[in-house]
Amino acid sequence: MIVGVRGILETTGPDWVNIRVGGVTLQVSVPANSVSGLGALGSQVALHTHLRVRDEQPVLYGFTDAAALGLFSMLTGVSGVGPRLALALLSSLDPARLQTAILTGDVTALSSAQGVGNRTAGRIILELKGKVEAADFAEAGPAGDTDGQVIAALTALGYSPAEARAAAGTPAVAAETEVDDRIRVALQQFATRS
Repeated sequence: MIVGVRGILETTGPDWVNIRVGGVTLQVSVPANSVSGLGALGSQVALHTHLRVRDEQPVLYGFTDAAALGLFSMLTGVSGVGPRLALALLSSLDPARLQTAILTGDVTALSSAQGVGNRTAGRIILELKGKVEAADFAEAGPAGDTDGQVIAALTALGYSPAEARAAAGTPAVAAETEVDDRIRVALQQFATRS
């Protein structure tokens, strides 16, 4: 199993990249929204990967962080959701937004991904809500990730990772630009619920 790739970015497409690793160039399918964030051609990139063999043809799927890879694995475990549909969901929604959509039962957000209808979105929510709540692969994002900073602050204050992710994804919190303001609004929402 190939679990990671580190090499030189040679070529990019709408939802794939070619990475030169030593003397071999690998084509890796990636979420469309992550292609532009990988850097310039010729730069060093590292991806978490998942290898699938379909019709005797190996396909390598790559993700910039472990949270996206974890969600991809969960999504492909749902009946009727294959790698292409899982990749479409991760192309349409970043990992934090995807988790929030699953936790809050947001069928509209999930069905905004190409090829995902209301029935499939409902099945994803039904099958993954408990698993996403229990998962800790995306408790906090990278230091520059505003949602990750909000989630980390809320979990440090004693809220569960699932509660923190759901709060960080609400429109009122997302509307704020500063991390401190986002945390304040999230805490206000928790206070009004109790």
